[in-house]
Amino acid sequence: MRYLKSSLLVLALIASPSLFAHAVVTHNSLQLKPVPVNQASQVELSFNSKVELDLSEVFLVSAGDKMQTITATPGDKPGQVMLDLPALAPGEYAIKLKIFAADGHLSEDLLRFFVKEPK
Repeated sequence: MRYLKSSLLVLALIASPSLFAHAVVTHNSLQLKPVPVNQASQVELSFNSKVELDLSEVFLVSAGDKMQTITATPGDKPGQVMLDLPALAPGEYAIKLKIFAADGHLSEDLLRFFVKEPK
């Protein structure tokens, strides 16, 4: 029984850093504020940890899986990132993220969104 408890403790200690090591998007402004048509804008992302933007890549994906790099800058708070979007025509888009957490773990995510004409 003692061996089992020790083994479980070791497994828990080994597994716990990997549970919290990845930078995960916890908030994005796309949920609250639509991207305006034909006007440059910013998207705010919040992560559950600090990120290394110098090692990260962020892309805008448009129809036909066309990818273009977009600028990502640190926000005012730890884990906050601001993305600069170019002027976009109406359509379906995505932001593809390859983000390194401050501890060196790579996370990938895809945030889909629509640009629509105002009603």
